[in-house]
Amino acid sequence: MEEKYKQEPSNCVKVVLFGPESTGKTTLSKQLARHYNSVWVPEYAREYLQNKWNNERKTCEPKDILPIAEGQIKLENELAKKTDTVLFCDTDLLETKVYSEVYYIGSCDPMLKKYALKNTYSLYFLTYIDTPWEADDLRDKPNERETMFEAFQNELIKHKKPYVLLKGTKQERLETAVKHVDKLLNENNVCR
Repeated sequence: MEEKYKQEPSNCVKVVLFGPESTGKTTLSKQLARHYNSVWVPEYAREYLQNKWNNERKTCEPKDILPIAEGQIKLENELAKKTDTVLFCDTDLLETKVYSEVYYIGSCDPMLKKYALKNTYSLYFLTYIDTPWEADDLRDKPNERETMFEAFQNELIKHKKPYVLLKGTKQERLETAVKHVDKLLNENNVCR
């Protein structure tokens, strides 16, 4: 049971896009993967919850948290096998943990918490809330972006996760991210 939340060993550097909804994580994940001719891991929750919305007209419920976490790490483990350079993750289990605690149920399943903290990444890009809000079927709290941003930032600080704050235009964010990823790849002797 526990193994389904475990990160498998891989030969790539892993970078996570982390932060509140509608802050450009998916856009930047795709841009970075394209820039480095590498792979990005989509946010599993979007597909899972969109299917739920399309079939039941329901949004995320507490019972969805663990299946989302399981699907996210499974997708990450599969896609990590497709690169030996850098993998860009459009979320991770730590993000799912924050949503569970702050947004949905006020707590987190102990198994999810364990692996959210145990799984490792070389760098987090924390996306700021200076991007325009884009509504869709799943996004529902445009007025809580600041509260959620603080929750995400506090989580990174509390658990001493290496992170860089990304602000500004799409181009500015991409340039800042590339600078930090280049440094990371050089430090890890990763050939591109």
